[in-house]
Amino acid sequence: MKDCPNRKVNIQGCNCTYEPCGRKGVCCECLRYHRSSGGLPACFFTPEIEKTYDRSMRRFLQAQP
Repeated sequence: MKDCPNRKVNIQGCNCTYEPCGRKGVCCECLRYHRSSGGLPACFFTPEIEKTYDRSMRRFLQAQP
């Protein structure tokens, strides 16, 4: 994975609770990873939903007002 010049700034707003993740702060890699499996990154969800690790499109749409 390439170094990201914005990683320090990105990590400050990253709400991902999956600790062994090597993509934290590298948003383009995170987005590519989650979209390839049909989901979305943690930052698309509230902290309560993110902790369930259900990052599916279905869950995202259910959470919308």
